[in-house]
Amino acid sequence: MKITGSGALASAFDVTGFAVTAMAEAGQAVADLAQRFGAAPPDVCVDRGLASLWFGTSFTPVGWTLPPVWDAIAGDYRCADGWIRLHTNAPHHKSAALQVLGLESGADCATVAAAVVQWNGEALENAMVAANGCAALMRSPAAWLAHPQGQAVAVEPLISWGDPRAVADLRDAGGASARSRPADPQRPLTGVRVLDLTRIIAGPVATRFLASYGAQVLRIDPPDWEEPVLEAELTVGKRCARLDLKSPDGLGALHELLAGADIFVHGYRGDALEKLGISEAELARRYPHLIDVALNAYGWGGPWKHRRGFDSLVQMSCGIADAGMAYFGSAAPHPLPVQALDHATGYLCAAATINAWRDRLDGTVRSARLSLARTAVELMRTAPSEPDAPAPELDPTGLIPENTQWGPGLRLPPAVQIPGVEPVFDVPALGLGWAEPRWV
Repeated sequence: MKITGSGALASAFDVTGFAVTAMAEAGQAVADLAQRFGAAPPDVCVDRGLASLWFGTSFTPVGWTLPPVWDAIAGDYRCADGWIRLHTNAPHHKSAALQVLGLESGADCATVAAAVVQWNGEALENAMVAANGCAALMRSPAAWLAHPQGQAVAVEPLISWGDPRAVADLRDAGGASARSRPADPQRPLTGVRVLDLTRIIAGPVATRFLASYGAQVLRIDPPDWEEPVLEAELTVGKRCARLDLKSPDGLGALHELLAGADIFVHGYRGDALEKLGISEAELARRYPHLIDVALNAYGWGGPWKHRRGFDSLVQMSCGIADAGMAYFGSAAPHPLPVQALDHATGYLCAAATINAWRDRLDGTVRSARLSLARTAVELMRTAPSEPDAPAPELDPTGLIPENTQWGPGLRLPPAVQIPGVEPVFDVPALGLGWAEPRWV
């Protein structure tokens, strides 16, 4: 691997180096697949500055603005014995938070702060989770390692592979192998069907990367799901449709899509999929050809394995925000400069998916499991960024014009370069729900 560029994101951990490593893993997986199709032995190159920027945002609107990143009351609050973060971007999570705090729907930050400070932090965290809300108490790294969930995550592999299974004749198994697909070293995922049931942010990052190398990504969202801040960032390259999986018709349509898919990437909690009748074991039984790749927030074992979570919450739980507070001498929690757990997990997920696809071409089907909390274990083993390192700079001449559903904008150029392999988005960002839920 070759590293170019300069600069580093200021952090208590080596976020830029971590970004380079994660993107290099994904790039190497692409290069290995391209070599299988006849490309020369590749030399993967990652630009440090661009890697840092892709871990933030890849898209800049021109002549229009994106909505605010955070809901009005999302953020860190003092509780009676520390700090807690409330994640209220989704309306139902916000409603749960206000219900637990006994507040009206129009409550502002000051009103929320006055209510939160009356609570013991762990009691409030538990109450929020019980109400199907999203919150995380700030713990120190030591407290997380002593916590049952921290202990469970610490012994998990970074990528947990399921037992491999052989499929004797993939031509009869469904998916792309039942159709003719060209061997294209320039875009080695051409024709591969990826069914995407992920949201915010790791899974969409993974499938965005797959789409850039030719995969046909079909993203499925519930009828009422919206994420206006991230649609321009994360729907590029994808066809996006909606299905109500709680209805018999919607679930039936999902099974039709699974039968024709090659790869299934999802971020649903394990218990949620089981309730829909599509557990890992059931998927393997009904769709033996299907590569099943799953992500979650807090890991696949331990008491929190089904807990809702987001990058900013995992940073609070596992000690990253506490470590940043100490390192920078801050008076409040100090998270990473970007949501690096999401992005790194996304690129590691992409790498695992591509490697599994390469194995499937040889007749072996594998599943993979990743989590933000386990990715955090790796990041927290790194040293702080160099204190005098310059911030990554953007070269405006290299930006790529893109006409989105909302207006024109500029997309970052790829941070990963592989000679002879061309990452291109075939579809601009068009938002959620614009396509039909079917393969084309």
